Amino acid sequence: MKIQKRKIVLIEDDVALGNAILELLLLNNFDVTWFEESTPALQYLYQNIPDLIISDLMMPVMNGEELYLNIRKNRKFNTVPFIIITANIDDEVKLRQLEHGVNDYIMKPFKVKELIFKVNNVLELRKNIEKNFGIDPFSKVTIKLSEKDFLTSLNELLLKGIKTRPDLDELSKKLFISKSTLDKRIRKLTNKNISQYIREFKIQYAMKLIKLGERNIQFLVDETGFGSFSYFSTSFKAYSEMSPRDYIKSIQASELEK
Repeated sequence: MKIQKRKIVLIEDDVALGNAILELLLLNNFDVTWFEESTPALQYLYQNIPDLIISDLMMPVMNGEELYLNIRKNRKFNTVPFIIITANIDDEVKLRQLEHGVNDYIMKPFKVKELIFKVNNVLELRKNIEKNFGIDPFSKVTIKLSEKDFLTSLNELLLKGIKTRPDLDELSKKLFISKSTLDKRIRKLTNKNISQYIREFKIQYAMKLIKLGERNIQFLVDETGFGSFSYFSTSFKAYSEMSPRDYIKSIQASELEK
């Protein structure tokens, strides 16, 4: 029986690098469709669903980030892994891509084994998801969330909408439960109501950004979707028992001691 090759769409505008990656993937028995621009790649993807998408970040007309966001608008790509190739090592750029949901990075210059290992890893993960949960791991028919899976899925949805005020109706719909069930399940698992859980999730995210080096409090307010500086500060202090400024100072002091 002939084994079906796994299909990869590659978007890379650097012809020399694109040829090298194409040859490498073909030698490892993948079926590869390569595009030098994002626009024709997007048109192709509307008609074809690959097993994996690999895209350069910095490209003219439509960059890799814009391509990813366009693709993710369509639910049929929910289970298609997306890997970004980039020479940009800016933490803010990387965090933004990961926040959007990009699965992995390949930093230029990269080693041959690194590329193949990362491709195989994300494809194996997708295979295992489909094996255990069906083609769409978020399908109402094929998944029954365990307690751990429920909180993981909830946190993923909250992270994707971290800059906005959560729409509980939309959140419930995406988790395939009613709004009242959503609140009851969160209370049962965390002893918190849904508003408290979401608020503390946002504060925890802000604390992670601070530990990564962010020091602009207004940026943290905007990034976490609190809406007002005072509400953010009050919520932060209630959770951490420190004001945002004092918490930043404590992190800076800790860094100086190292």
